[in-house]
Amino acid sequence: GIVNLATDSEGQTFTGTKVHEVRMRYHQRRRKLQRIPTRSAKRRLKRLSGREKRFQKDVNHKIAKTLVQKAVHTRKALALEDLTGIRERVTVRRENRYERHSWAFYQLRMFIAYKAAGAAVPVRFVDPAYTSQTCSRCGHCAKANRQSQASFMCQQCGFCCNADVNAAINISRAEVKRPLATSVRG
Repeated sequence: GIVNLATDSEGQTFTGTKVHEVRMRYHQRRRKLQRIPTRSAKRRLKRLSGREKRFQKDVNHKIAKTLVQKAVHTRKALALEDLTGIRERVTVRRENRYERHSWAFYQLRMFIAYKAAGAAVPVRFVDPAYTSQTCSRCGHCAKANRQSQASFMCQQCGFCCNADVNAAINISRAEVKRPLATSVRG
C-alpha cells in the first residue's frame, strides 16, 4: 500500500518512505509554482511533472523486476491483490487524498504482469477482502486482529507479525475469499 509499496510472502518489503519523501517534495514545488502566473513557471511545472512521472515509473519497474526475478528463481507464481475500484470504495481524509489517489498501483500491476508474461511466470489476482484481518497461521478472521497499520496480532492463537507480511502470506495462498473463521460473541 502506502507505507510499503509491495511485500512478498517471505517478508521482503519494498518500503515507500523514500518514494513518499520525493513525491511530497515534488508536490510542494508544484504548489509553489502554480501560484506564479508566468510562462516560465508553467514550463518548470511541465518539466517537474515529467521528472515525477519518470521517478515513479523507475521505482515501479525496479520492484516489478525484483519480484519477477524472485518468482523465476523460486519457481513460484505471483499473486496480487485485485485493487480494481479501490479509489471509489475507500474514503480518505482531505489531507491524505493527494497521497492516496496519486499512488501508481495499477502501473506497478501492469509492469509485474508484462514482465511475468515475458518470463513465463503465472500471475493470479486475488480478492483483497479480509486478507489483512485473517490470521495466516490459524485462519481466524477479526477486525481486532489488525492492531495498527503495521502490526498484526491474532486474537485467537496469539500469532504476531508485520501486518503486510501476514496479508502477503494470505494472498499467496489465495484462500481468503471470505472469512475462514469469525468471532462469535453470545
